[in-house]
Amino acid sequence: MDESASREYKLRVKRVHFLVGLLALIAPVLGSDPSLAADHLWTGSRAAEARAAALLGAIRAAGDHGLDPDWYRLADLEKAVSPGGDQDRAEQLLTDAFVAYASDVSTGRVRANSVDKDIDIQQRKADRSELLKQAADATDFPAWLASLPPKGDYPLLQKTLATLRLKRKTATFTAVPSGDALKPGMIDSRVPLLRKRLAELDMAVPVAGPVSDLYDEPLAAVIKTYQATKGLTVDGVIGAKTTQSLNTGLDERIDQVVANLERRRWLPEDLGSRYVFVNAGDYSMVFVNGGRPVFHSLVIVGTAKNPTPEIASVMHGFQINPYWTVPQSISGEEYLPMLRRDPNALAASGFRIFSSWSDNDSEIDPSTVDWNAINPKAFPFRIRQDPGANNALGYIFFPFANKYGIYMHDTATRWLFTEGSRNFSHGCIRLQNPLDFVEKVYGSRGFDKDKVRAAIDDGQQVGYGFPEPVRLYVTYRTVTANAEGSVSFRDDVYGRDRRVVQAMGRPRS
Repeated sequence: MDESASREYKLRVKRVHFLVGLLALIAPVLGSDPSLAADHLWTGSRAAEARAAALLGAIRAAGDHGLDPDWYRLADLEKAVSPGGDQDRAEQLLTDAFVAYASDVSTGRVRANSVDKDIDIQQRKADRSELLKQAADATDFPAWLASLPPKGDYPLLQKTLATLRLKRKTATFTAVPSGDALKPGMIDSRVPLLRKRLAELDMAVPVAGPVSDLYDEPLAAVIKTYQATKGLTVDGVIGAKTTQSLNTGLDERIDQVVANLERRRWLPEDLGSRYVFVNAGDYSMVFVNGGRPVFHSLVIVGTAKNPTPEIASVMHGFQINPYWTVPQSISGEEYLPMLRRDPNALAASGFRIFSSWSDNDSEIDPSTVDWNAINPKAFPFRIRQDPGANNALGYIFFPFANKYGIYMHDTATRWLFTEGSRNFSHGCIRLQNPLDFVEKVYGSRGFDKDKVRAAIDDGQQVGYGFPEPVRLYVTYRTVTANAEGSVSFRDDVYGRDRRVVQAMGRPRS
C-alpha cells in the first residue's frame, strides 16, 4: 500500500470510529433501541407508538389546561398516525406538536411580558432539545407528560374550569339593570331580577315577602355574602361595582380561570422557601418562611388607571420616616391644578418644591412660579413630601428594584383597608401592618419593634437591612383556591385577564 493509500485508509478508519462514538453518545436520546434514528421518537417501534398515543391523548385533553387542541394541529396529527400514513411527516408533526404542548403546559402559552406593558417577570422558557431528550429518556412517558403542569392550586383551578364549562351547558343568565344605588329598605323593580340572578349564581336566596319589589334585609344579607366573596365593599348596597360583578357571565368567569392557569404557568414551579407573595387581584399579601405562611396582610394596590404591575424582585430591607418624591406624572396631573388654584396649597401637607432633581438646596417659593404656564406633561420641578403623619408613604418604606418605580410602604390613610375593593394607589403596594411584617422577617434574629417605633417617633431617618434578602412576587390572581379547596373569584379590575386570553389564542410566532 503506497503512502497516499495508507493515509486514505487511516482517515476512513478514523471516520468510522468517530461515527461509532457519536452513535454511543446519542443512543440515550434515541430511547432503549440504539438502532432507531434520531428522528424516530414517535414511529417505527411499539415504544415509540405508545409515546405517540400518550401525546395525542394529552393534546386531546389540552382543554383541561385552558389550551386548545387545535393549536397543536390535532386533526393533522391523527391523520398522520393513521395506518398507511407517512412516517417522516408523522415524526415532524408529532415532534412540533410535542414541543409546543410541553412548553405551553409547563411554562406558559405566551411570553408574559408581551401581553401587557405592566407585566415584567422572569418567565421560564422550555428548551426544545432538553424536552426531546427527557421525552426519549422517560421510562414512563405518560407519567412524565402529566408531571409537566404546575402543582399547588393548579389542579383545583382545572377542576373549577371543568365545573364551569359543564354548568354553561344548562345555565341561564338574568341581567341586573344599572341604576341609582339600591339600598336595603328601598322598593325597586330590579329586586325580582336580583333574586333570579343570585339564584343563578348558586346563592341561597330567601323567599320574597308580600312586596316583591322590596329590597329587604334577608336579601341584603345574601348580597353582603356575595360582596365578601368577590372582594367588594360589604355594605349590602347594589352600586355600580356590585352590579357589574353580578352581570359577569359564565363565559367571562371561564376566561378568568383560563387566564389564571396561564399566569400560574409563568411563575417558577418552586417559589422558594422564603418569599413575599403579593396578589393585586385580591388585595392580599403573604410572607412564606421555611416553606409555610407566617404572615398575612391586606394591601392596597393601584387603580384601573394606574395598575400595580406583575413583577419579580428582591427586598433587602426598609427605611423609616422616608421622604416621598412625587413622580412627574402625578405632579403634572394631580398637583399642578392645585398649585394653579393656590401656589401654597401643598405646603400644609409638608410638600416642598425644588428646581433640581438632585440638589436639595434648590428649593423654590411656589408663589414665584406662573403655574398656568407649566405643561402638565413635562412638569419641570421636583415635589418632595417631608416625613411625618401626612406622608403618603407613611412611616415605613420597602424599596425593591423594578422598572416601574413602585415599592411597598406604610400609608397615612389606613382607614382605606376597611374597603373591599382596595384599588386606590398609583401602583405602589400599601401594607396594613408593616412593622408586624418586619418582625416576622427577622424572626428570632434581634429585631426590636419598640426600638424602631421609638426611632420613628423621634423622626429619625434610618435604613435597616434584612438578615437575608427576601424574594418578592407581585402577581394578579383573580381566581384563587385555598388549602381547603375553596375557590374564590375577584373581578378583573385591570382587564388583564381578557388580554391574556386574547394573546393565548393568537398563532404562535
